[in-house]
Amino acid sequence: MLKIAITGPESTGKTTLARQLAAHYNTLWVPEYARFYLHLLDRSYTPEDVIRIAKGQVHWENELAKLTDHLLFCDTDLIVAKVWLKFKYGIENEWIESRLKSQYYNLHLLCDIDLLWTDDPLREHPDLQDRQALYELYKNELILLNANFIEISGNEEERLKQAIAVIELLNAEGKKLQV
Repeated sequence: MLKIAITGPESTGKTTLARQLAAHYNTLWVPEYARFYLHLLDRSYTPEDVIRIAKGQVHWENELAKLTDHLLFCDTDLIVAKVWLKFKYGIENEWIESRLKSQYYNLHLLCDIDLLWTDDPLREHPDLQDRQALYELYKNELILLNANFIEISGNEEERLKQAIAVIELLNAEGKKLQV
């Protein structure tokens, strides 16, 4: 199975891209567990909640992976939880760190911050300087993990075209892309 994670800061089109790609390839996508979890929470979230969210994301991914054998798109990954803990609380988590090293994706699509900010009660960092700092954290994490990744930018249509092109290249090269 080809597993593709879509990652990056808030309001960068991850969910839209995951849905579009799943529809294009007639396959499944893993929604962002954080949205489900935080909508049910009746208080401010804590670092422990971020860790629960990370574990929930992994659980959803594992369950949906059982339902497809060819392609799975993941709307977020553990890099999101790692960056979230680091940026908001200045901490790291051993479970997330070890899981990041053992999880494998054939490709990460890193969504750029070039889309206009869309306000949402669950989003916290509309400031361009924060968004740029977050983007750099994501990119650095992907580099540290030696992950196969490509930066995706432009409007929704351009992002989709870029993603499809690189996925087709990945398929042609036997599921391993060097960028």
